[in-house]
Amino acid sequence: MDSTATPLRTHAVLARYGYRRYSVYAKATLVGLGTTVLFGVLRSAIMKGIYAEPHQIGGYRVAQAVTYVWLVQGLMAVVRIYGDSEFAARVRSGQIVADLVRPVNLQSAYLAADLGRAWFHLLHRGVPPMIVGWVFFGLTGPADPLTWLAFVVSVALAVMVSTLFRFLYSLSSFWLLDYRGVALIAVILVNLLSGFVMPTGFFPGWLRTVAAATPFPSIIQVPVDVFTGHDAGSGTAGALATQAMWAVLLLAAGRWLLAVARRRVVIQGG
Repeated sequence: MDSTATPLRTHAVLARYGYRRYSVYAKATLVGLGTTVLFGVLRSAIMKGIYAEPHQIGGYRVAQAVTYVWLVQGLMAVVRIYGDSEFAARVRSGQIVADLVRPVNLQSAYLAADLGRAWFHLLHRGVPPMIVGWVFFGLTGPADPLTWLAFVVSVALAVMVSTLFRFLYSLSSFWLLDYRGVALIAVILVNLLSGFVMPTGFFPGWLRTVAAATPFPSIIQVPVDVFTGHDAGSGTAGALATQAMWAVLLLAAGRWLLAVARRRVVIQGG
């Protein structure tokens, strides 16, 4: 009983720490929120311009497309679309050694802390832009409470997929003198193929196929489609199952690569 409760308490503390760490940066949060809203307005105007003539593009009506814009703006900080260099910095400085000797798995600790961070950003940089969009742009939303529940689950899975992918490519810092090239490629791929820049439904067929073969749509496209009712193929259950599959695969890949890294830790500069 105690052996199970202790790790759960440890990870709960880490999640709480992840939340509180970002809550102290009130000014930065307000600036980020203002920027998010500003770009939401600009992207909404562009999207409405795209829909000046056709009534539907890529399966989206104009109301769904504008809702898509504001959901993306709300989710970008939650899923940390632009990556994270902190883990690699700890490897370079040698601080990672302290993390490796702690009695908690490094990957699960990273995930727990990032879930706390995501919860903070959901409340303070995710919900407010959606309220602005709802008031001024007439967003559409699900009428079914089960769809809202599915959306919450989908966002949680999106955060897990994003966090586990960031952890995976950050592990390259154990071998590379400068991992920023890997990080840059990863961020470009996520931005392009996740649906952040534009819905994957707007892509040509071959690029949609490429995107569907990656975990990246699970970070943005899938939760937005669950919310707007634009689920493709097997619907909401299939979309959530796809996200869960990628989370498990990335978890396993990160666990394996971390085990390899522990066997040959190279600390740069010391």
